[in-house]
Amino acid sequence: MNERNRNTCLSFLCILCACIPSVLNAQNVSKVGTTVAEFLQIGVGGRATAMGGAYVALANDVSSLRWNPAGAANIDGNEILATHNAWIAELDYNFVGAVMNLEGIGRVGISLTMLSVPEMLVRTEDFQQGNGERFDAADLALGVTYANSVGSRFNVGGTLKFVQQRIWHTSAQTFAFDLGTQYKTDFLNGMVIGASITNFGGTMEMRGRDLRTFVDPDPISEGNNDQVPVNLETDSWDLPVNFQFGISFMPIDEAMHQVTVAIDALHPSSNFESVNAGAEYGYMNQIFLRAGYESLFLKDTEVGLNAGVGIHRTLSSGLKGKVSYNYKSVGRLGDVHGLTLEIGF
Repeated sequence: MNERNRNTCLSFLCILCACIPSVLNAQNVSKVGTTVAEFLQIGVGGRATAMGGAYVALANDVSSLRWNPAGAANIDGNEILATHNAWIAELDYNFVGAVMNLEGIGRVGISLTMLSVPEMLVRTEDFQQGNGERFDAADLALGVTYANSVGSRFNVGGTLKFVQQRIWHTSAQTFAFDLGTQYKTDFLNGMVIGASITNFGGTMEMRGRDLRTFVDPDPISEGNNDQVPVNLETDSWDLPVNFQFGISFMPIDEAMHQVTVAIDALHPSSNFESVNAGAEYGYMNQIFLRAGYESLFLKDTEVGLNAGVGIHRTLSSGLKGKVSYNYKSVGRLGDVHGLTLEIGF
């Protein structure tokens, strides 16, 4: 690595480390339920989810746009990924992303994440079975990513994203960014060290016409206007910032059999620290069995065992196709099943 590349790496690491203190403040009390846009912490991709979310160092496909933007630098050509999860409480969680390899420039990606709620009846005190109207709710994040390799071992990447939460006619929005790095070593068949900070950005405050109401400013007096229009003001809340550090390595890397192991440590702003761990067995780089455990050492968690399978095929036209299924246990909230399709060209 030449002097210029070395300075670039050090500069990026300094920026990443400068963001960490705001995330790593000591916590004696859990801050669960004190942040907004929690959908940003849901895992993306059949492989990553099945391996328990231990993916910050392993990220090497389009799902890296969620886990670690630096991982997009590992994509040789162009890739498109779409994933669907039948989430808890009949919610739908969807992610669509694409990465283009611009020769001499780097990798540019775009992603859309959405969590949607089915339409429901509007119920009031006077119309408890519904007043004829329906409402829905949806969360979305739209991101633009840039990633590149600095030398042969070091990847860097960043994502700028627009985040919005909406319920009927009321919404909140802000901007956030992710930063990530990956470094390939000479140990254990090329062990990779990865780190990322995600959802670092502004606060969100709900606003909209549903917060408009009418009050009587002086209910004691008679004859005054008892229908003065006012807008309710809500508090603003922080995004769920997360610092994630991990390693991945392949203890077995042969033509017939491949074994990959990944371990991540997480420090979120909305909870205590935990560990994600996962493993993958591959047969001829075509059929994959995956398993992982999420949120190890975290008290009062409902998530845990994850598993899945994947099939990779190269078509005669040169297209590369990947199909993955993932299972996720959410304890008393039930099970989550997901399907991911990825195409490379």
